[in-house]
Amino acid sequence: MPNTSIEILGKAISKGKGIQINLDIAKLHTRTKIEVPIIIERAKEPGPTILITGGIHGDEINGVEIVRQIVAKKYNKPQNGMVICIPVVNIFGFLSQTRQFPDGRDLNRVFPGSKRGSLASIFAYHLMNDIVPLADYCLDFHTGGANRFNAAQIRINEGDAESLELARVFGAPFIMKSKRREKSYRDSAIRLGKKVLLYEGGKSLDIDKRITRIGVKGALNVMHFLGIRDFTEELETNFKIKGTTPIIVEKSIWIRATYSGMFRSKAVLGKLYNKGDKIGSISDPFGYFERTVKAPVRGYVFCINHAPIVNKGDAIIHMSIEP
Repeated sequence: MPNTSIEILGKAISKGKGIQINLDIAKLHTRTKIEVPIIIERAKEPGPTILITGGIHGDEINGVEIVRQIVAKKYNKPQNGMVICIPVVNIFGFLSQTRQFPDGRDLNRVFPGSKRGSLASIFAYHLMNDIVPLADYCLDFHTGGANRFNAAQIRINEGDAESLELARVFGAPFIMKSKRREKSYRDSAIRLGKKVLLYEGGKSLDIDKRITRIGVKGALNVMHFLGIRDFTEELETNFKIKGTTPIIVEKSIWIRATYSGMFRSKAVLGKLYNKGDKIGSISDPFGYFERTVKAPVRGYVFCINHAPIVNKGDAIIHMSIEP
């Protein structure tokens, strides 16, 4: 970005300075003001701007924890360019520990938003018009929904060579080439010309130490690669996660419950299974039947439903499809 004055939400961001500003667009029905903190650090030297977000879904706590650690450990202080952190985008859902906005809408399905739409749509509009245009790169941290526990993975746009390179740099065990979901934050940011890495790891209403460490390390890897800050010392001394070559997932399949009942997974996240391998079982609670769940294809398991009770048709295990 050019080395000129920058203004965000009416606040000037000086070179070499940090500031917290609040995105304030709505009140609760009690007239209580709800403000979304935006933490900005700008270097003295010019460079790229990276926007790091968590908590677009209010119950995805692990993403919030990753961004929180980046700020708490001052990893967001750049040597070049600017780092914008929004640890909790959906502060409304975070307060109530729910996925949605108070209006019942999924924020990640209403982008780019509208000036006069629903509460979620208005918020999306301000995020896309006041914050996202300043960024060159976006890191967006998510978890699996409900009881679905995702292995650490980066999701990128299909056919985007630069995003694939950045995903490799991030260093998560899996890279998912996924289609853009219409009206999602990722889709809308890409339409503005931004490079977006979406990190998935863990499950809702849960904090997992390994998922968090992979996410924080990945953010440092990307900022180091982009020249925002030299993290050589931090990466060598603070992160002992064994590096692996990411597995690129081109195709995948959801295994769904063929019976309602009690689900017991025998699958291991990240493990390669052959077609026909036993990866779980479903039984009734009375001891009359137990049915084996087998891998329908050869592939890696990268998501497991931790729910102990499932209904017929529920997604229980997500696998890649390997040759």
